[in-house]
Amino acid sequence: MPHCFAYFISIRNRSTVAVTIKGRKWVVRNFEGETTVLEGDGVVGQFPLIEPGGKFSYNSYHAFDTKSAVAEGSYLGVTEDGRKVFTRIPRFEMLVPVA
Repeated sequence: MPHCFAYFISIRNRSTVAVTIKGRKWVVRNFEGETTVLEGDGVVGQFPLIEPGGKFSYNSYHAFDTKSAVAEGSYLGVTEDGRKVFTRIPRFEMLVPVA
């Protein structure tokens, strides 16, 4: 039986220059140890420009047919002066609630 796990992410810009998010990469491992790597341009079909002190928030989901999974990832951004920046998404666990 498939399970859908929703998650909410906020990317904060704590630098002194604007950053445009250009891509992301997720590594997801399900309960059975199968790993899926998801990479792509932008974030949810957008290339958000995050001003200094600003943030970009969104929600998404992963669907699995196991009772749990773990995910971690990263975002690639470019500053307004062309410097590349990399931000990691800490590992988090997705669990089917016990009934």
